[in-house]
Amino acid sequence: MFEKAMSTFSEKVESLIQSEKTDLKRAEDGISLCIKTLSKLQKQVEQEDFEDAQEEIDFFKNIKPFPMSYLIYFTEVRTCELMLPKAGNSNKVRFLKKEMKKINKFFTLNSGFVSYMEQGHTYLDHQFFSRTAMRDFSFSPSINYYINPEFSTSHDMLWAKVQALYRYIHYIREKLERIEPGSSGSYRERQPNVLVWSGAKISLVEMIYSLYHAGDINHGTVDLKTLFSAFEDIFNIKFDNYYKNYGEMKARKDPRAKYLYKIANILEAKMREDDEK
Repeated sequence: MFEKAMSTFSEKVESLIQSEKTDLKRAEDGISLCIKTLSKLQKQVEQEDFEDAQEEIDFFKNIKPFPMSYLIYFTEVRTCELMLPKAGNSNKVRFLKKEMKKINKFFTLNSGFVSYMEQGHTYLDHQFFSRTAMRDFSFSPSINYYINPEFSTSHDMLWAKVQALYRYIHYIREKLERIEPGSSGSYRERQPNVLVWSGAKISLVEMIYSLYHAGDINHGTVDLKTLFSAFEDIFNIKFDNYYKNYGEMKARKDPRAKYLYKIANILEAKMREDDEK
């Protein structure tokens, strides 16, 4: 029902993130993209509604929060870009670290809900992600999508904000590193320079794409750029054009995910060997 709209949004937001635009311009364009996508989703819901309660829960838990989280993220980035002190690196670093403290406070205040979602629980989904349940908004919304009772539940906005702030944390860390290398050290554990990827680079690309599409990192909210940056830090490697690598992988003959196939067989063989001992 929503596959086309979400697929189009995913492609456009990923292209926007990879663009050479300034952070402010990306944020402004991202806000526009998110609002358009949410408008389409809202019209679909109004016209077709849901077949049953489970479909409604899935929409407000897994579908709507995706563009909504980016709307919140881009809004936070835009505000940060506009409010960031214009002069003095120390002033900029101080401002960004205050932003990080605000994020930490939010996660502390909502630790119970975050824990519920991170552990993959579902027993309260009928309360959190159903429009028929009691509404108890956890923060004051400022955009009409948040407050439309036919397009909101008690916790879909909160879940979207959790996902948005995961992205915002990465934005702040990158901003801090660009302004003053090492200044984000108190918030980010520095990776040791002893791990080096010694296999083919495209094999690692294959693994990262698999993790990305599996959706098991940051509840599926992490974007490709962030994920590749993290692996660059871990393995002291630089990815030049992973989109091109992905195209090369798609052009292979089966099995196209040959590295994953290879290491899965290695692990299976090892476990069989252990069983025989």
